[in-house]
Amino acid sequence: MTEYILRFIVGGVIVSAFATLGDMLRPKSFAGLLGAAPSVALATLGIALARPGPGYAAAESWTMIYGAVALACYSVVVCHILMRFQLAALPATILAFAAWLAVAFGLLAGFGGA
Repeated sequence: MTEYILRFIVGGVIVSAFATLGDMLRPKSFAGLLGAAPSVALATLGIALARPGPGYAAAESWTMIYGAVALACYSVVVCHILMRFQLAALPATILAFAAWLAVAFGLLAGFGGA
C-alpha cells in the first residue's frame, strides 16, 4: 500500500512539473505532449530504481522503449488505413491495434526485457 501512495505522490509531482514546463513553452501543444507519458514513465522508473533495483529499472525502460516503437508503428498503420481505405476511426484503430500487439510483443520476444 505504501508503494501505491509513493507512486501517487511522485507521479503527481512529476506530472505537475511537466505540465508547468509545457505551459511555459510555445506552441501550447507541448503542454499535452509533456503532460502525461514522460512524467509517468519517469515516476515509474524512479520507483523501480529505488525499490527493486537497477536491473528491474533497466528492464522497465526497455519495455517502455518497445512500447514507444510499437506506438509509432500503430500510428503509421492507422494513418494508412484511414487515408487509403477511408474507414471510420473505430475500425481503423481496432485493425491497427493488431499491428501494435505484433510489434510490441515481437520486440519483447526478440530482444527481451533487459
